[in-house]
Amino acid sequence: MKTIIYMVRHAESPYTEGTERTRGLTLKGKGNAAQITEILKDEGIHTIISSPYARAVLTLEGLATTLGIDIQIMEDLRERHFSDDHIRDEEFMPATKRMFEDPKYALPGGESNTVCQNRAVNVFKQILEEHQGKKVAIGTHGHVMTLMMNYFDASYGFDFSNQTSKPDIYKLQFEGMQLEQVTRLWEA
Repeated sequence: MKTIIYMVRHAESPYTEGTERTRGLTLKGKGNAAQITEILKDEGIHTIISSPYARAVLTLEGLATTLGIDIQIMEDLRERHFSDDHIRDEEFMPATKRMFEDPKYALPGGESNTVCQNRAVNVFKQILEEHQGKKVAIGTHGHVMTLMMNYFDASYGFDFSNQTSKPDIYKLQFEGMQLEQVTRLWEA
């Protein structure tokens, strides 16, 4: 029995320090969220689950309204916590690369890839078990999405993460806990 998961990386969101959970979508992001609704509205999705962060929820809100489905919030799908300290733009990519090279490495107060992957994959496995044979859309973030996909296929890593867009959609086909196929639905 095939289970289909639509991983929906959130649309563009304005970055403001200290608003990680609450920041919404830019005007472009809102337009892209409407496009996501159009792409997914006829896929036969039964369930919508999201990170608690506003940008992930808002990206799927139109789809939920169109389908008449409530969005279920799962805290452990939240974005990874990178550090307790402010990370400068020029530090971000080298730190991220190192995290993929050494999954146990973490910035001060932040989550390692291992810790982030474990919490997100535990939820993901629960979703696969509870919704076997169904179609589920998951509102997520770039790093968390990559780490969940990486658990099932190691080819999804740093390079993959860097080539994703905001938003992005990946259709994952599972047989039980076995990832069989990945198809990108978003055309950047």
